[in-house]
Amino acid sequence: MKYKFYGWETATVQPINNTYQSIHSPRDLYDILSKIWCANTCAPRMRNNWTPDNKTLGQCSITAFLVQDIFGGKVYGILRDGGNYHCYNVIGNCVFDLTSEQFGNEKLVYENNPEQFRDVHFAKEEKRLRYEFLKKALAEHMKHEVQ
Repeated sequence: MKYKFYGWETATVQPINNTYQSIHSPRDLYDILSKIWCANTCAPRMRNNWTPDNKTLGQCSITAFLVQDIFGGKVYGILRDGGNYHCYNVIGNCVFDLTSEQFGNEKLVYENNPEQFRDVHFAKEEKRLRYEFLKKALAEHMKHEVQ
């Protein structure tokens, strides 16, 4: 299967724990999150533009930190117009961005960007709550998948 997110070809890293039994790679996680991402998990400033056809819109930081929970590594951010950062993951030599589709054909630069930290991002309560919502939705999905 061909994916559209940046780095999908090499996104083969393994989970650092077995919390989510059927997630063996970031591609597996992407498949599941594609069913979970919604307007409620989208950043409020972008929510009016969120659609199922653009499901990754406004999902970057909460997704990148969830990826970090599952696969380890670091979260980095690309500075965007307006002063916000678009977050993505780096694990060893593997660089990938599960939410890059939101930018269409725009080419983002995934080099020499600053590391991002959850305590800074989650200082915004709405972002922390969206992350917790996404994490809980993933856990619920996994529970139903097992049954």
